[in-house]
Amino acid sequence: MTNTSTRSRLARYRRHTRVRSKVKGTTSRPRLCVFRSLNHIYVQVIDDSQGNTLVAASTLDTETKNETGGKDKSDKAELIGTTIAKRALSKGIKQVAFDRGGYKYHGRVRALAEAARQGGLKF
Repeated sequence: MTNTSTRSRLARYRRHTRVRSKVKGTTSRPRLCVFRSLNHIYVQVIDDSQGNTLVAASTLDTETKNETGGKDKSDKAELIGTTIAKRALSKGIKQVAFDRGGYKYHGRVRALAEAARQGGLKF
């Protein structure tokens, strides 16, 4: 028998496969990909046509690590959302396709997406 964490992880993989079949990153509209672990959140802007990561941010970055101390996970995700929006806009990226990575759109993923939208990115 499988335990609950294995079943939920497999369900996330199935959801991620379903999302990735519809969401593709192009040069004009790269993919904003989210990964969240138990304690951290990572986000990348990826051009799938060339296979390049254009911009990345996470709670482990040196410049954001100092600001995340004492905040809860949703607040950290908001900080990363604004950070990725600033970095993407500085590279000339204004529009992205949002890849939630198989995670449900609530909590940290939603906080990150809304902060990125407020930062100037268009989904």
